[in-house]
Amino acid sequence: MVARIGFDNEKYLAEQSEEILKRVKRFNNKLYLEFGGKILFDYHAARVLPGFDPNVKMRLLQKLKDDAEIILAIYAGDIEKKKMRADFGITYDADALRTIDDYREWGLTVRAVVITRFENQPAAVAFKNKLERRGVTVYTHSFTKGYPTDVDTIVSAEGYGANPYIETKKPIVIVTGPGPGSGKLATCLSQLYHEHLRGVNAGYAKFETFPIWNLPLKHLVNVAYESATCELRDVNVIDHFHLEAHKEYSVNYNRDVEAFPLLKRIIEKITGQPSHYRSPTDMGVNRAGFGIIDDAAVTEASRQEIVRRYYRYSCEYALGLVNRETVERAEVIMKDVGASPSARVVVAPAMQAAEAARTGNKGNEGIFCGAALELKEGTIITGNNSPLMHAASALILNAVKYLARIPKEIDLLPATITGSIGHLKKDICNGRSPSLDLEETLICLSISATFNPSASVALEKLKELRGCEVHLTHMPSPGDEAGLRKLGVNVTSNPEFASKYLFSS
Repeated sequence: MVARIGFDNEKYLAEQSEEILKRVKRFNNKLYLEFGGKILFDYHAARVLPGFDPNVKMRLLQKLKDDAEIILAIYAGDIEKKKMRADFGITYDADALRTIDDYREWGLTVRAVVITRFENQPAAVAFKNKLERRGVTVYTHSFTKGYPTDVDTIVSAEGYGANPYIETKKPIVIVTGPGPGSGKLATCLSQLYHEHLRGVNAGYAKFETFPIWNLPLKHLVNVAYESATCELRDVNVIDHFHLEAHKEYSVNYNRDVEAFPLLKRIIEKITGQPSHYRSPTDMGVNRAGFGIIDDAAVTEASRQEIVRRYYRYSCEYALGLVNRETVERAEVIMKDVGASPSARVVVAPAMQAAEAARTGNKGNEGIFCGAALELKEGTIITGNNSPLMHAASALILNAVKYLARIPKEIDLLPATITGSIGHLKKDICNGRSPSLDLEETLICLSISATFNPSASVALEKLKELRGCEVHLTHMPSPGDEAGLRKLGVNVTSNPEFASKYLFSS
């Protein structure tokens, strides 16, 4: 099925930048802007809002870069337990390093990194040392005394006053961090406290893409956000504060609505005057809803994302990363929107590919894996595993062959290369199997392209796979997962292991 464009980036950029500048003006040119979600590579938004540029928020900040700088907050506990960012397959502390590099490449100033709820955790201390030895300014904030009930202590020298003040120079200070619970809000409020002590009438606002406040509560874009946060138990709700204050329905999520009375009291205690904000929605700077130009397109894209999330949580449960309740919640959400696991058109062909491999190898022991990919014009490509390569590897080679109009009988990878790598893996490095995973296969293809014209053409076609839908009958190996991530496909898999071995590398 050909994807329809449902989102206008330029309209969104214009609306969002105008709204941010209004907030800056309201607070006398000093705004602390808590940035929820991802600034770069927001693939969830790109999946549910077809046409959304995953880096459009960075484009927005680049427009404001002369007036904006960044503080990056990261929770010490996430560093200590090596929490992973699933879309990149790296830990939060590694993601922080990558993020600083990305911001600098885009010309944005990273003023400092704040390690929040810091208690001298060994991994957090090592991370701090690493940053400082590379010239990055690092602050540490401890748990806020009195939080969450004793506002008088929170807003005092013992509370926010115990944190060091972070020197900033520009009117807009973006406070961001990897994942939820990073301490962004506490960092903003701590800075607000110190600014007002210095006589600066600074303000606070929140940049959050989801849920989209001016879409209905049960709109599938908002339901997809609930599905994406099943492990956090987030629930979208009507912002009753906004309804009471403005006689207007708006959507927010439960934690923001529940926290609003306390947050309002803290801000009023810091500033010594009534808050500008009468609801959590008032605090937000979110114009994403105004960028939607095709409601039917974003609705269907969101339905597909809800199914993808169900598969992802099912696999994470098999890997021991989430509990059963999380999977059950994702399943309930999926059924509530009238979807099922088979709603992904690539699921049935992947299963058929695995069955074809099993039928063609009767009498052979082993696990037979299938894979399927839907090209952007709707054609379905399949592949399965073999002694030579993984199912994901066969799938991608078949897809680029099709796109390059290369006959099936022409080999893209010469036996001299595949045999040599197989020998290295099994006989020299003592691996269990010479079968090539996708990362290895892509390297082989690039080598082959230097002397094989067909491989050279096929290599260039890899770019056309970005954004395509893929399903595997078994969970990808680390090498398959890394390769699929780099190709930018939207991949799901059944929660089945591709090997009898407990350890894979």
